[in-house]
Amino acid sequence: MHDLAPFATQSSRSRGRLITEAPSPTRGPYQRDRDRIIHSSAFRRLRNKTQVFIESEGDYFRTRLTHSLEVAQIARAIARILNVDEDLAEAMALAHDLGHTCFGHAGEKALNQCMLPYGGFNHNDQTFRLLTLLEKKYAAFDGLNLTWEMLEGVVKHNGPLAPEKTPTTIKAFQSIWNLELQTFAGIEAQIAALADDIAYNTHDFDDGFNAGFFAMDELEALPIFDSIVRDTRSRYPKIEARRLIHEIVREAIGVMVADLLVETKTRLAKLKPQSAEDIRAASVPMVAFSESVESNLGDLRHFLHQHMYRAEKVKIMTDRAAKLVTALFDSFFNNPALLPVTWVQRFSDKTTLEELPSRARMVADYIAGMTDRFAEQEYKRLFLNDNL
Repeated sequence: MHDLAPFATQSSRSRGRLITEAPSPTRGPYQRDRDRIIHSSAFRRLRNKTQVFIESEGDYFRTRLTHSLEVAQIARAIARILNVDEDLAEAMALAHDLGHTCFGHAGEKALNQCMLPYGGFNHNDQTFRLLTLLEKKYAAFDGLNLTWEMLEGVVKHNGPLAPEKTPTTIKAFQSIWNLELQTFAGIEAQIAALADDIAYNTHDFDDGFNAGFFAMDELEALPIFDSIVRDTRSRYPKIEARRLIHEIVREAIGVMVADLLVETKTRLAKLKPQSAEDIRAASVPMVAFSESVESNLGDLRHFLHQHMYRAEKVKIMTDRAAKLVTALFDSFFNNPALLPVTWVQRFSDKTTLEELPSRARMVADYIAGMTDRFAEQEYKRLFLNDNL
């Protein structure tokens, strides 16, 4: 491998893993992190978890899995241009949505409401639970035993964590292994976070257009798309809508990536970081959009909320999903015997079923791991005569 930029998160300087393992003769530590994520049960389940549209609505809409792959592609491309560790950026991108529940944000909101008396539910914390506790494949440890840098990036990809805002699992782990929550994450985690912004804004818009939530003329009113729509129509006056949308999406991704690179290089030139520690200690993130593009993205997010996320068709789906998740939680919490025996046996503490916080967290872990399809099946099993 060629020499990376001095501020990259160098694998040769990795702080290692919580449980010491012999190095691989063929793969670097961040490659192993990425591979463990891809081979995890949680990653496979993303195939049948909602992004915006519930899986049963059609085969052409994105799922958490396809979204994660798109984020990984963008993150890897940016990391390559900035000459930082591509494997680490890719691993962060592939892991970022592992903790999402079935039925997207509606499922998470409902599960959080159920869990409010017991510490709440947060998909970032759930991702961390999966990576450090819930994946049970390896003989020597629970979780995936990822590198310090990988865990740090998962926890802090959106910036430093204040003590009062640190979720339960992360806070407990912090007492075992200090992830330096008060600093920024390395540059690869910052890249993955904004690659996520680029992917979900453009691709949710793509899915929303295909679902009929807005028309082409409405897009020309959005600053981030107006010139792209005009230029594409001018070059291809007879282009059909499907190809036009694809052109808009790919051009918009290109515009956002280019802007991110200019702004990031400007910030790097100003700070002149000589190590990953310099990136972490900075007073602002190094990876960012310009103010104008950030403003345009704000307009796009508002547009998507008004025209798609709050649309009646989506609201019907999300209301139903919330009722389903709440019903599942109440049933399993009030009668843990309904849970699979193998699941209950995973909790070695014999008092788990009597202690309400522990019982609630066990139920939340079970429901959060469900795919949309399995949640539907479980609901039908428990409520035979109720079609919701």
